[in-house]
Amino acid sequence: MNKTKIAGLGCLGIILIGAVIAVVIAFAVGPKFYNTAIDLQENATSQWANVQSSYQRRADLIPNIVNTAKGYAEFEQSTLIGVIEARSKATSITIDPSNITPAQLKQFQQAQEGLTSALSRLLAVFERYPDLKANENFKELINELERTENRINVERNRFNESVKPFNVHIKKFPNNFINNFIGKFSEMEYFEADAGSENAPNVEFDFGS
Repeated sequence: MNKTKIAGLGCLGIILIGAVIAVVIAFAVGPKFYNTAIDLQENATSQWANVQSSYQRRADLIPNIVNTAKGYAEFEQSTLIGVIEARSKATSITIDPSNITPAQLKQFQQAQEGLTSALSRLLAVFERYPDLKANENFKELINELERTENRINVERNRFNESVKPFNVHIKKFPNNFINNFIGKFSEMEYFEADAGSENAPNVEFDFGS
């Protein structure tokens, strides 16, 4: 047997040994990796449902706010129409929490940010109408909107916090090797709002004026 054949058999042996080791590792730690990944993924997707629920709560408040403002004849109709259209676009986008793609999340974020901007313009207009600000129903709606905006921020942050351990888990060695082998889990996207949107819209009014 010449040296070339011996070298070839040696390489083949190394490859076989490596394959055996890989299989042993997969069977040894694979089930634990898989089950932990499932738990972390489920936690993140459940938290996403809370994010969507908070945004839906905001959307549900808008018709009441708009209807209250409509009672004031001088109120800018174009501003109201802008909010209504932005709300329609935002509520038309839903995401399957078990399959959140980067494109879907970006589309959802943009729609929600569009509604946030429209609400900011609407609330700025409210300042010009002291009679509207004095309306008790309006006051309660604005207070509820403020609470909802705070809740959105909380749930969005919790979603990002739940995504991180899942992403870290599937990227660590040897988990990444196992995951590449089974092709089951993909890194989840974070909800990255535009800079400053965590503080918008500003719904704090001086109702005493």
